Amino acid sequence: MSTLVIGMVQQTCSPEREPTVARTLAGIREAATRGAGLVVLQELHTGPYFCQTEESGRFDLAETIPGPSTELFGSIARELAIVIVTSLFERRAPGLCHNTAVVIERDGSIAGLYRKMHIPDDPGYYEKFYFTPGDLGFTPVKTSVGTLGVLVCWDQWYPEAARLMALAGAELLIYPTAIGWDPADAADEQERQLDAWLTIQRSHAIANGTPVISVNRVGFEAAPDGTGGQLFWGNSFAAGAQGEILVRGSSDKEEVLVVEIDRQRTDTVRRIWPFLRDRRIDAYGDLVKRYRD
Repeated sequence: MSTLVIGMVQQTCSPEREPTVARTLAGIREAATRGAGLVVLQELHTGPYFCQTEESGRFDLAETIPGPSTELFGSIARELAIVIVTSLFERRAPGLCHNTAVVIERDGSIAGLYRKMHIPDDPGYYEKFYFTPGDLGFTPVKTSVGTLGVLVCWDQWYPEAARLMALAGAELLIYPTAIGWDPADAADEQERQLDAWLTIQRSHAIANGTPVISVNRVGFEAAPDGTGGQLFWGNSFAAGAQGEILVRGSSDKEEVLVVEIDRQRTDTVRRIWPFLRDRRIDAYGDLVKRYRD
């Protein structure tokens, strides 16, 4: 295939799983109808973003892989003959859970997993309480539509993660995401945060000559304890191998975005911007240190 059509489902998430998942499935079907062979879903898309507070009862939301969600999304992948990137709260063992992206092949089988490596711990994003850092490394998943470098949300701020995926042969960098504003922040601060989020991911595309797909949730979700909340800013987007924006969603509504990726463009761009060729790998040893004192 010289081109790949990719669908991105940007949606709100309600407390009830059934209507939330129903909207996800409708989005997947719409993307497939519009020609998508790969559909990417947002981070933890089966329900509200529960990490706004630390509550041990929330561990009941975790599920095994394989499990109910992989069965459900596997069945629609098989029906529509598409590849799907999902994002789930994985229960690996009692007291051991991960924030895990699952890549489902077009026959409904699990092509591979990625467990989120960088785990934040900030107001409204208390993920270290719930998620054990990933232990699968930065390994792309090979599928019938290409080799996918799947990362998750907080990973998108780290150039090391994007680079390692690219060095391992990823043809696309894919980021299921749940990020938003504190509604109490001033408008100019909110704009700076959104601009930084777009810029860092576009830079990964540029530095690696690799398209980036980022799918974010949208809408306000109140914190479970009734204090504050997160206004997820949407703006799901795809960038080309030189960081050019190919498609971008809104900040305030559910939508299905579809973009066509030229699969040959990475090779073309890397010939004129040969960043991988000119890397000084003999001089980068200090990158494995926390800080150079």
